[in-house]
Amino acid sequence: MSGLRTVEEHLGVVLSAVTALPVERVSLAHAHGRTLREPVRAAVDIPVFDNSAMDGFAVRFTDVAAAAPDTPAVVRVVADLPAGTASDPRLGAGEAARIMTGSPVPSDADAIVPFEDTAAGLADSLATATVLRAPQRVGVHIRRAGEDVRAGDVVLPAGELIGPLQLAAAAAAGVAELVASRLPRVAVVSTGSELVEPGSPLRRGQIPESNSVLLAALAAEAGAEVVRRTSVPDDPGALESVVAKVLDPDSAARADVVIFSGGVSAGAYEVVKTTLTGAMEFSKVAMQPGKPQGFGRLESGALLFGLPGNPVSAAVSFEVFVRPALLALQGRNDISRRIIRLAAGTGWRTPPDRRQYLPVTIDRSDPRSWRVLPATSGGSHLAGGLGRAEAYAIVPAEVQAVAAGDLVDVMLIS
Repeated sequence: MSGLRTVEEHLGVVLSAVTALPVERVSLAHAHGRTLREPVRAAVDIPVFDNSAMDGFAVRFTDVAAAAPDTPAVVRVVADLPAGTASDPRLGAGEAARIMTGSPVPSDADAIVPFEDTAAGLADSLATATVLRAPQRVGVHIRRAGEDVRAGDVVLPAGELIGPLQLAAAAAAGVAELVASRLPRVAVVSTGSELVEPGSPLRRGQIPESNSVLLAALAAEAGAEVVRRTSVPDDPGALESVVAKVLDPDSAARADVVIFSGGVSAGAYEVVKTTLTGAMEFSKVAMQPGKPQGFGRLESGALLFGLPGNPVSAAVSFEVFVRPALLALQGRNDISRRIIRLAAGTGWRTPPDRRQYLPVTIDRSDPRSWRVLPATSGGSHLAGGLGRAEAYAIVPAEVQAVAAGDLVDVMLIS
């Protein structure tokens, strides 16, 4: 459509303005949810030492290689090795050590016989052990030092989200601190004279304000620190006052990103467009919802996003433009949501010449054939239906309608 940017063009403008934030060295206790900016290299081997994978007996393979129920091998137990022991007892011919899972394997042992392969098991295990089943091979049930990771190996690459599994990997590798991105500081400003706090009495023409709640939560999920969440009427002076505060260079909580909702379209009271033209460029993007968009980058490096005021439009615009920018600020390798292809469970209309982002639910009743169903009737103002959405169906601009059974791209958001 003439005069409209493609989604890719507008996203390109946004990402070209992003400069990664400074890094910080953080302890494991404070690293969850951050983004790694330097690779994590193992300080120790994983496992640190040869250790037992079973509760049983550390033996010399040759002493028990012929053991069978009718010809058992009897070994003398000369040591007891609980987890955490530093002992390395000598094992002579016909000798064994009782050993627990995770305990260091004696240097003289080359196999582990589990309790269940002996006559008495744990019940009589400190004098002799009668082995009924021979180990399958030398080294069986021994976890070798460094078989997972060697000291100096890269355990985690830069650009990864630090989640629980990544924290555990770093800890197991003996690393106590990680180099991570500083959290992006985000201010969310919802505009509109009709907006009042949720729960407040409503007079004619007023509605509960929800966009700042929505956008602040989405920003936090994307790894941001929300330093301000507020709403202002359609008054340039009120907006200028808030912007001055959140962008104050002397404030420790000044925002790296300001997200405005409302005031960016073609109406008579578009306060963001009226106040910030020059600092921001206002465009029309070939998408539904979310056609009107505003974006700018100040000399300080702060990013300004102007999103439409309808809740579904604001949510979609955040996913398509703001979230990738927040992740890029943190140096994340993957800034895109996961997209899968599913069949439509019903048909729906699509807008002409604009890419559609439709909130959908996923019907999992048949685990072999998931389907997507619209979560709303398609209106960009339907905030209640948005609460049911698990994903967005993405329909190309050239598709005139979706029919039941058609395969569609589905961007997962939960």
